[in-house]
Amino acid sequence: MTESPLRERDAELSAIAEAVDDLCAGSAAGGVLVFSGEAGIGKTALLAEARRMALDRHCTVWSARGGETLTSVPFNVVRQLLQPALVSLMPDEAREYFGDWYDIAGPALGIAEAGERRPDPQYVCDGLVAAVRRLARREWPLVLLVDDAHWADEETLHWLAAFTDRLDDLPVLVVVARRPTGVTGESARHLDAIGSKVDRTATLRALTPDATAALTRATLGEHADTPFCREVWAVTGGNPYETVELLAKVQDSDLQPVESSATELRGLNQSARGRGLVDRLEGLGVDATRFAWAAAILGTRISLDLAAELAGMPLEDAERCAELLGAARILTGADRATGEVADGELEFVHPLIAGAVYRSIPDGLRTAMHGVAASVVTASGLGAAAASRHLLEVHPDDDPELVEQMREAAREHLAVGAPEAARRCLERALLEPPLPEVHARVLYELGCATLLTSPATTIQHLREALTLHGLDRELRVDAVCRLAQALVHNDQLEEAVRTIGEEVTRQKPGPDRMRLQAVHYMWEGLHAGEQDAPGRSRRLAELVKPLTGRDNSERALLILRAFDATTRGENAEEVVELCDRALVNGRLAPGLGWTDTEWTFELLMMLGVSYTFADRLDRAESLFTDARRSYEIAGWSGGHLALAHAYGGYVHRRRGRLRDAEDFLRESLRLVDRVGRRLPMHWSVVCMLIDTLLARGHVDEAEEIAERYAFEPPHPSTNVTPDTHSIRGRLLIATGRLEEGVNELEVAEKMAASRGGHNTVMAPWAGELARALAASDPRRAAEITTDLRAQAERFGTDTAIGEALRCAAALETGPRAVALHARAATYLEASPSSYEHALARVDYGIASRSVTELDRGLTLARSCGADGLVTRAREALERLR
Repeated sequence: MTESPLRERDAELSAIAEAVDDLCAGSAAGGVLVFSGEAGIGKTALLAEARRMALDRHCTVWSARGGETLTSVPFNVVRQLLQPALVSLMPDEAREYFGDWYDIAGPALGIAEAGERRPDPQYVCDGLVAAVRRLARREWPLVLLVDDAHWADEETLHWLAAFTDRLDDLPVLVVVARRPTGVTGESARHLDAIGSKVDRTATLRALTPDATAALTRATLGEHADTPFCREVWAVTGGNPYETVELLAKVQDSDLQPVESSATELRGLNQSARGRGLVDRLEGLGVDATRFAWAAAILGTRISLDLAAELAGMPLEDAERCAELLGAARILTGADRATGEVADGELEFVHPLIAGAVYRSIPDGLRTAMHGVAASVVTASGLGAAAASRHLLEVHPDDDPELVEQMREAAREHLAVGAPEAARRCLERALLEPPLPEVHARVLYELGCATLLTSPATTIQHLREALTLHGLDRELRVDAVCRLAQALVHNDQLEEAVRTIGEEVTRQKPGPDRMRLQAVHYMWEGLHAGEQDAPGRSRRLAELVKPLTGRDNSERALLILRAFDATTRGENAEEVVELCDRALVNGRLAPGLGWTDTEWTFELLMMLGVSYTFADRLDRAESLFTDARRSYEIAGWSGGHLALAHAYGGYVHRRRGRLRDAEDFLRESLRLVDRVGRRLPMHWSVVCMLIDTLLARGHVDEAEEIAERYAFEPPHPSTNVTPDTHSIRGRLLIATGRLEEGVNELEVAEKMAASRGGHNTVMAPWAGELARALAASDPRRAAEITTDLRAQAERFGTDTAIGEALRCAAALETGPRAVALHARAATYLEASPSSYEHALARVDYGIASRSVTELDRGLTLARSCGADGLVTRAREALERLR
């Protein structure tokens, strides 16, 4: 028996022992160990020792490993890792442990059927984290071993990075082994994130000559002389795997470990690797070679039955070949990561052997065997997704059936939250290539597959799809709408408007054209650089006049008209009437829900925003609550859920629930940070959060958020709610940069003039500008205030009128100021805007020198979480008392 190569690993073994001891001592926090090193350096042996230590301390151990030919199989390694726990659970138990995450994480793990909706991959990752956390509490203390993490699939690495980030309160030790190079893209980023959770990543080094000599004598006997031991080290370079294999060859050959035999070591070593390994394999016979090739094609956890079928031999012959390959230390019936033998499953003794065998298969034959493997896997009932990794290796050959298989595999991958795997399948289908009548559909499906994750990729494929024949009218319209949405998300709003506009002219009157018109008006309305906003508003108003809301195209246009009227500050009652007409019995119409794909979610956000600024906050809150719930159920945790949190949080801001608003908005910012950087939605969330923090009186925090997210020109091409210039101007003034703040507010003033009107609550620049100019230019401040009051009366909400009166009062003195403050407080008390009411009460109390009013204002400010206003009210009370 060859001795373990764990020499000169004292520091690593000590780190494992310490981590396991801490885990078993009841430490509430988990830990992460990462061991890095080149092939054969002893990573697997180290993980085996970690397994032994953990089992000796009565820990639960789950383990898995990546495979060089399996990196394209989504969730492959995490499924391996959780298999011991999953097989021990009955279906009802699994539902109980997974809870609300069962329908999200279950399909990714293969224990639940996928639903019809495509889950967001980030939400699937969140579900897996939550599920494993629950399972870990059932099995603690728990040790997770992941070998060859450099070959783990991207989806597993995404989960592992997220899971290791949440070990502060979980008794779990994660031990990862990886090679230091050869990983790129998202997988490299995830591995770096895992490595960042430990103080340092231990890099394993080759054995020294002394350690190699000690290992040689422990294996062959103390009579092994020094020149022989030195040659063992020289031949293997101190690589532990090669050293162990070479010493095993010496034992098998009866070679004496003395200086005179040292010259034969190099030849023996060559037989254990590369061409020498292949020669040794071929020496076992044609059947054994063919079976080894089949095993290498299948990868890891090799089914004896499938390997036999792929090799084209009876099961009894396959069993005989497996025994031969086991005796030659090429295959083993034991999982090398766990040490356990799975019934009917085989593993290669080492990934170096697996790689050498795989690469020894002649290129043409290897490709053909992958094709046969796809058929074998499909026939075994494992599905198109399981077969797709083999079809990815097959050369293009104008095969329509392969195209359909890859399309089906892509659908299966999307259903479990693996869009990258779906993308690979559809891109491979394009190489076949598809038949002309199918080509455009494949491009369309490819664009849809990346819609939630990569707008730029979506744009490329949908553009190409639209240049080809093969999309029927309905699918073409859908492709154009999705293309426009992707352009907007990629901050190419002007191009989105142009794309939709061109398609409108191609379509005949009817539902499809009306849908395109609605989308066109929507993106036009969000375009900050729109040239003829008043003209667009007039055209939209004329188009909507006869509409009753009989179908979703009409309902969409009614929503757009309501939003346009809101932004322009038209009568709020008419806004609400338009919004109500867009609903069916007070609810969203079928096909117009938050997760329905025919209409973009931005449309429904506009509906909620219109209710919000029309002082119908109860209806807005119900809509955005429904949005969050719908996205969570559907498994969409990217930009959709982020904005649902943001707008729901802003309803809290308008209600004066400032603490709740801040919590919602910070969660939204966390979610949107995972989607990308400097996206248009960042501006919306940051703008809302800064507005909320300023209302709370937390100016320093607002300034920190502005600096972190570069809340400064250039502004995005989309209009932002609330108005960016107004909120930035308010921030600049609050931080003492008066002149810059006035300039920013004047930009907002010019933009409002170009649109032909503005909503004084949505874009509160006028009140801010009037106060800022009150001392230096009182005449202009008065003019702005007069216009503000007229605009607020036009809109007609209690919030708008009350805020305009409060601004007018700030510019007056004496009894007139007191009277205006009193009227402002009365209007705002009738509004749902508790924070603005608190402001008005405190202002009124200060102007009238009323302790009663100040006490009321102080109580309101406390309930709102308006800390700055609380301080102001207290100071005013102290002066009066």
